[in-house]
Amino acid sequence: MTCLQLPAVAEFSSGETMGHSADRLAAAFNVSRKEQDDYALRSHTLAKEAQDKGYFTDVVPVKVPGSTNFIEKDNGIRVSSPEKLAKLNPAFVKPYGTITAANASFLTDGASACVLMKEETAKKLGLKPKAYLRDFLYVSQDPIDQLLLSPAYAIPKLLKKTGLTLKDIDTWEIHEAFAGQILANLKALDSDFFCKDYMGLSEKFGAPDLSKWNSWGGSLSIGHPFAATGVRLCMHTANRLVREDGQLGVIAACAAGGQGVAMLLERYPGATAD
Repeated sequence: MTCLQLPAVAEFSSGETMGHSADRLAAAFNVSRKEQDDYALRSHTLAKEAQDKGYFTDVVPVKVPGSTNFIEKDNGIRVSSPEKLAKLNPAFVKPYGTITAANASFLTDGASACVLMKEETAKKLGLKPKAYLRDFLYVSQDPIDQLLLSPAYAIPKLLKKTGLTLKDIDTWEIHEAFAGQILANLKALDSDFFCKDYMGLSEKFGAPDLSKWNSWGGSLSIGHPFAATGVRLCMHTANRLVREDGQLGVIAACAAGGQGVAMLLERYPGATAD
């Protein structure tokens, strides 16, 4: 007899689910339930607009087994209303938590792929590059209390490493694990206390321009297929740089174990968004 063990939802290093960690993080940074619901609604609204405009050109249709139908677009995008979102019960910390099914990213079935190579190789093969990967770095921090704060740690380090400032960045694509996590990271970046005491900066780093932040929605609305979201963030960055006539884009994501990554992409001359 073979015994199978289902994948654990709990964080390996703490035994706590990411939802519980997100709830505590949101509370630590005084992120309200309404702020989280409003951000989730923003994500779905922007994703619906981008989808309707045909911007998600990186999606490959998949044939449904045993059927003639194809899945041609993400079906998790649902523009609701503040009133409906406010009626949902907490999903993790009950009854007083602020993380719900609506302001947390949902698991989806998906996969992604991209090709990385030297520019000279791409030219020899007759390929059309989308972007340069200019730089990247990894960070790690306390997996108990700072499990989902990697973007706040990684972004300032990346910009310092590359000699750039917030104003130099044209697009931001940050993994939306939870609305509370996103808002906590934004508040951390804009906090003198956090930046001085936890990051060793002389003053607050500052919050990025939200008009350039996840403007096609994000994981809250598009979904989060494990191990596929990273490429989706890269593709959205490359295509947004073309459509929004930008030059530089930053990507950041948190990960299990208190780890995280930040990347800098540069638009390739002549790149297209198809």
